[in-house]
Amino acid sequence: MKRRTFIKKASITSLACALPPIVPVYSNTDYSLDELIGKADIDLYGKGINLREEAYHAFVAMKKAAQAAGVSIQMVSSYRDYFRQESIWERKFLRYTEDDGMQPLDAIDKIVEYSTIPGTSRHHWGTDIDIIDGNVKSSGDVLVPEKFESGGPFERLKLWLDENSEDFGFYLVYTDEPKRPGFKYEPWHYSYAPISIPMLAAYRKINIVKMLLSQDYLGCDYFTTGFLRSYIQDNILGINPELL
Repeated sequence: MKRRTFIKKASITSLACALPPIVPVYSNTDYSLDELIGKADIDLYGKGINLREEAYHAFVAMKKAAQAAGVSIQMVSSYRDYFRQESIWERKFLRYTEDDGMQPLDAIDKIVEYSTIPGTSRHHWGTDIDIIDGNVKSSGDVLVPEKFESGGPFERLKLWLDENSEDFGFYLVYTDEPKRPGFKYEPWHYSYAPISIPMLAAYRKINIVKMLLSQDYLGCDYFTTGFLRSYIQDNILGINPELL
């Protein structure tokens, strides 16, 4: 069970609604392997928010500023541990191979259009968020790119984020840059750069291929070294260059 420290009152004052906060420089790079792959017990802040402390404060300030502009930022997903990601992966693998009759390799290719291999998700770090506009009702799956574009229910949220999110340290991860490889465009996925950048740097220092080949979950038997190297280059590193 991971520990959560719920903060009732943010230290950011109401001035954050009018002025962007000073984004702190996060210098700690001493991360364990378990912490980087989502198996560590880390402190998470904010009921229903579940982010590292600095990311939590920045998120609260951004949420307040958006609220003043008539946009209600609602958290859909934030911290996700290894075992939660494993369950998502295995559920999709079974659905594609058993229900849809796909071959395992085709199923894996389908999964990694949007979902990460367990141990490689940025949501393991407590820095990344999936968000929508809570003021707008939308039926069905809310995390659909078209819902954030022109005419979609979350268009206003996306326009506000385009103008303001980076002032609070949050950067879009999977952009709509045509030449960007890896995961498809996710207009809902933002990362708190002052922490996620050094965490990615630490993550790149581990032997990711060796780590992934040592895990055990449905579908992993079909991984090859070549596939994993391409996955690292295209999916893990195929992100907004501002986050590298």
